Amino acid sequence: MRAWATGLAAALLLAVPGAALAGEVRVTRQVEADATTTMVHEILVDATPAEVWTAISTAEGWMTWAVPVAWMTKDDPDLIEAAYDPASKPGGADTIQQRFGERIPGRRLGFRTVKAPAGFPHWDAYQKVTSVFEIEPAGRQTRVRLTSRGYPDSEGGRALVAFFESGNGETLENLRARFVTGPVDWNAKLRR
Repeated sequence: MRAWATGLAAALLLAVPGAALAGEVRVTRQVEADATTTMVHEILVDATPAEVWTAISTAEGWMTWAVPVAWMTKDDPDLIEAAYDPASKPGGADTIQQRFGERIPGRRLGFRTVKAPAGFPHWDAYQKVTSVFEIEPAGRQTRVRLTSRGYPDSEGGRALVAFFESGNGETLENLRARFVTGPVDWNAKLRR
């Protein structure tokens, strides 16, 4: 469960002051006036903004760091579907779907999870969360921020915050590593 939920976060979070160090994910949380929680994860990546954009905004890019299989369709270019099981097929019970709602190429990608795998815990709370990737040049690196807003002040919302606080950090670390060691070898990783 941890692996697919971690990717779900990815396939997932606005600016915080200060610089993250390469390989170090900075995490901040804030309780908003409406009692929802906002979480921000930030990391520096050894890649250009264009390279990061391709990795976060295309199915081919996702498969280099986030999931072994991902699809986008011609009929709906704002929907990406992914799974952690390489044998998964589009529309399967184990897939995750993210709907892109905002795209500023090379800078911002906003989305919401519209389908979670069967049995995903606290789905009623998670479907209220919106996420934004922001990327910007940072010298020879690229700063990546993943902001998730709208975790409800409920038992389910608090459980999701606790899970995704570390899960989204792992996801951004996977993105960073993709540009250090190359694309993930999913066959090797899934055999472990």
